[in-house]
This record gives sequence, structure tokens and C-alpha cells, in this order.
Amino acid sequence: MHKNDKMTPNERLAAFMTGKPMDRILAMPVACSMSGLALGMTHKEKRSSALNEAKAQIACYERFGNDLTIVEYGLHGVGSALGSEMSDPEDSVPAIVKYALEDLNDVDKLDMSKLEPKNDKAFQLHLEAARIIMDEIGNEVPTGVLISGPFTAAASIYKIEKLLRATRKNPEKLHQLIKFCNDALKMICREFIKAGVLILLCDPIASGTILNKKQYLEFVLPYTQELMKEIHEAKGMVCYHICGDTTSIVGEMVKSGCDMMSIDNRVDLAYTKQVVGDKVPILGNVDPVEVLILGNTNDVDSAVKNCMQKAYDSPCGYILASGCDLSGAVPLENIDQFMASARKYGKWPLDPKNFS
Repeated sequence: MHKNDKMTPNERLAAFMTGKPMDRILAMPVACSMSGLALGMTHKEKRSSALNEAKAQIACYERFGNDLTIVEYGLHGVGSALGSEMSDPEDSVPAIVKYALEDLNDVDKLDMSKLEPKNDKAFQLHLEAARIIMDEIGNEVPTGVLISGPFTAAASIYKIEKLLRATRKNPEKLHQLIKFCNDALKMICREFIKAGVLILLCDPIASGTILNKKQYLEFVLPYTQELMKEIHEAKGMVCYHICGDTTSIVGEMVKSGCDMMSIDNRVDLAYTKQVVGDKVPILGNVDPVEVLILGNTNDVDSAVKNCMQKAYDSPCGYILASGCDLSGAVPLENIDQFMASARKYGKWPLDPKNFS
């Protein structure tokens, strides 16, 4: 437990979920991609082994006292297992260089067995990393897995430009591809839930910046609802996040059945509170780039205060978080400040005078 806290994250989360007092607000900078920085590892070193991934998350928790550790099945995990070829950069997140599916009409040829843990070494790695983390610090802090939603999983198999064109030109085959991905995600999520991991479902290609509301309702929401149902039947908990500007679909996202909703910094927290705050807890949304990567500690403090002002009284509860994964060269002192500001402004019982 962090020296400046009086409760462990597990105790804090349990209190949050049952409406009991906490020592401070829950605070979750999404320290996933950048976690190796806490040990001086490059991204390539961090992702090279289960032990390195776990050690990086443990180091972050020991330094920051953040309320969630995160393993990274990732946004490209499905596509990579099926044969999409990835770059291998030293200090950034791998990108797709060749897609597993060139012709959407070949969707029938996709092999689900390649996604099973016994056949997917990356899947094995992330499951093992989660187990190491939980063995080491699971008595104090929960672990989540960052994993793609169904539409983004489809975009890891079939090129995004073609995928978007297919929403108009070949919707039947596109639905078939998304269903395949959804069935795969059901299996993948079940394995992580068995390991005691929370599901952090991220679907950035479903963003309102890319899709319009009609497309979201046809190609994303029904599959996400189906996936959420499966997760809950497996006794899992899920936080739902879509990157970018989702203002137009915030009210639809909550219909997914998610347990919590995470909002990108492009979406106003006050608006989100008004639309869905009485339905689910909301997370967000300190700017991960302009504030946490490019800003200074004063910028971080101001951003945390602003988020608290807007959402501290959300009816179903509010969790301070970054607007998205911290995937760049984040100054570690900015995450220190994020947590320090959470402890300062979010001290329980919450007092609006502290951040007005």
C-alpha cells in the first residue's frame, strides 16, 4: 500500500462498489503501454516476456499507488494471432504492417483455433503476466486486461479503410467478420475472467470520430451487448471505453450493459454525468497527451482539479482516470502528480471547497 494512502486499492474499490466511505477517490492513470518506463525498460523489453510485463506493472503500483494494474492483450491481439503481421519498434506500440484478411469474402477461412491460449503465445504471455501480478500484489490491487472491442478486433484483421467501405458495400460479410471477432472475444475474456482479471474493453475504431451514430448502432452496439452479457455470465466486470469524440453516442454506449464507462478527453465530463451518470460509474478524463505527456506538474494538477469539479458528484460514482492509455514517453513525475492531486482533491469525504 502506498505510504500516503490508508486503504489498499482492493479495499477502496470494494467500498466504492458498495457505497461505503473511502480514504480518497479511486484514481486510475491508464499506465499500460508506458509501464516499462518505471523500470527504465523500452516498450520492446516490456512486451518481450510475461515477467517483464508483470514487473513493469508492479513497479508502477509500488511507485504511484494507482488503483489498477493492467496487462495488455491489446487492440491487435486478435489480428496478430490470426496472421496479421506487426512491426517491432523499440520504443513504441507495434503497428499492423500486413493484414490477415485481404478479401472480405474470405472471412470463412479464418481459423478460430489460432486464438485459443494453447495456440497463441502472446495470449499465454499476457495470462501469465496477470498471474504473476496477482501472486505478487493481488491481495492489494485489482488487475485488468486492456482488450479490443469487436469492431476494433475486426480492424486488426481487415484494413480499416476497407472495413469502413464495407459498411456500405458489403455489410453482410462485414457482419460475419464482426461476429467471428465477437465469438473470439467471448472465449478470450472468459480465460482472463477465470484468472481473476477485470475486462477493460476498448473499441477505438468505433469512435464517433470514425463512425456515425447509425453505423455504431448497426455494427457495434449489438455485438458489444452480446459480449457484455457473456462477460457477466462468466462473473466478470467490464469497463467500456471508446476513444475520441463519443458525445453523440454516450447515451447508446451505456446500453451495452457495461459496469463502468470510461470517457476520452474529447468528451465533456459534465455532459457525460448528465446523460449517463445515474446509470453507471464514469471514469475520466485527464488529457493523456497534452497534459500527461506534454504538460508539466502544474498542468496535471489543474486538469485533475477540473475533472473533479465536473464529475465528483456523479450519481453512480466517479473515478479519476486518464482519457486513454498513456502510450508515449510520459514524464513519471506527471503520474506522481496525478496521484498526489487525486489524494489532495479527492480526500474523503469529498469537499467541493477543495477544488472550487
